[in-house]
Amino acid sequence: MTKSTWLHLRIPFSFFLLPVYLFALSVAPEINWDAAIAIFLMLHFLLYPASNGYNSYFDQDRDSIGGLRNPPLVTKELYYVSLVFDGLAILWGYSIHWKIALMLIIYGLVSKAYSHPAIRLKKYPILGWLIAGVFQGAFTFLMVSLAVQQEFTQMNRPPEELWGAVLATMLLWGSFPMTQVYQHDEDHRRGDMTISRKLGIRGTFAFSSGVFLLANAGFLYYLVNFNSVVLAWLFQIAMIPLMGYFFWWFASIWKNPELADYQHSMRLNIISAFSLNLFFTVWLVFQ
Repeated sequence: MTKSTWLHLRIPFSFFLLPVYLFALSVAPEINWDAAIAIFLMLHFLLYPASNGYNSYFDQDRDSIGGLRNPPLVTKELYYVSLVFDGLAILWGYSIHWKIALMLIIYGLVSKAYSHPAIRLKKYPILGWLIAGVFQGAFTFLMVSLAVQQEFTQMNRPPEELWGAVLATMLLWGSFPMTQVYQHDEDHRRGDMTISRKLGIRGTFAFSSGVFLLANAGFLYYLVNFNSVVLAWLFQIAMIPLMGYFFWWFASIWKNPELADYQHSMRLNIISAFSLNLFFTVWLVFQ
């Protein structure tokens, strides 16, 4: 495997999607840890990198992308490696249950539709945003929940899990436009009208702040009603670094939109991932 292919798989970038996995574990009333470890590895080391590599192959990015400040040129090897990673994830998922394998197939097809020129959901701002949030959020949340509890004959999920899936999607809907805010020139070159490009730089920040606040209110309601007031307060404390940085950056770009760049976006991703991962880990350990 060439260095270019390895870099475009962006395996470390999977850390930013880890909160959905940890959230699903935190909500689960019981956990089969063998299945939990397996679904963690197949998502974060196979499925997500496969999606990253496949999208990179068709995007042919010249400017910075998530996890790569200076992306190298892609080769055909990246295309084939991404398909192999997809296949390995599906086969491994089948060892848990055929329904997990089917969900992995569906996720892989949707992620390919996001960038493949025949469909390219990335060209459609609202539809692309909705689908990305649902599949990286609720769909993945329910896949993890189903795998770790191994309730394959019972597809009706309890209200706590369904609300958790909705909140996972809201987190993704808030953060997804922020991953595109520094890519407007690149998206314009390719003719992609992402939701961030549609909203503009200031509009992206205003929109994401509104979704974040709604998600925060949703988590408060959820934690108070399904868990405890103490956990609700811990969530608010965990969000202080994220909200502080976000609104500081928002105020900065309002004066100077050029500050909506790769460096600031990656800092936001890192702070967000650390804050959420820490909160869900504490919840999981002490529940």
